Amino acid sequence: MAYAVLRRSSMMKSMATGIGESWRRFASVAVGTDLVAAAPNVSLQKARSWDEGVSSQFSTTTLSDIFVGKKVVIFGLPGAFTGVCSAQHVPSYKKNIDKFKAKGIDSVICVSVNDPYTMNGWAEKLEAKEVIEFYGDFDGKFHKSLELELDLSSALLGHRSTRWSAFVEDGKIKVLNVENVPSDFKVSGGEVILGQI
Repeated sequence: MAYAVLRRSSMMKSMATGIGESWRRFASVAVGTDLVAAAPNVSLQKARSWDEGVSSQFSTTTLSDIFVGKKVVIFGLPGAFTGVCSAQHVPSYKKNIDKFKAKGIDSVICVSVNDPYTMNGWAEKLEAKEVIEFYGDFDGKFHKSLELELDLSSALLGHRSTRWSAFVEDGKIKVLNVENVPSDFKVSGGEVILGQI
């Protein structure tokens, strides 16, 4: 067990510098995984203003509410307002939203290890809030449960998420794409997963 933890820690450091192995071997999620069961008692925080947070008594959304009985495309990324995330990742889903809807997708979701207020400001800046649902994983529990977390302290971001995407039907992962390093944008974009649904 100690060896596995050590190896994973070493791999994460390598990933942060761009020379690691594929995340597919280390993440606890895979095609067929039930996301709700894989992250028990984990909730996400829908993007909102501070006033909306106060009026909702800082409510959270359960994974069951997000995934059960629905067809969902979800993508995770290292952080709001960061380079590839803002310039490529979110736009690749925003410009293809009609194609996702045509394939019967109920919702397209962006999740990041950020608070819901930052996610709200970012969604508004990208003019994507009306077509993509943004959620904050404020304490990183969602990504930790899936073993998709990444230490990006070297970039002054702290513990974040790697870059990934998934097609989830009734809570079960049907398609999963995980980038080798967070700066990559090769397999997690909107166009790629559109072709996999």
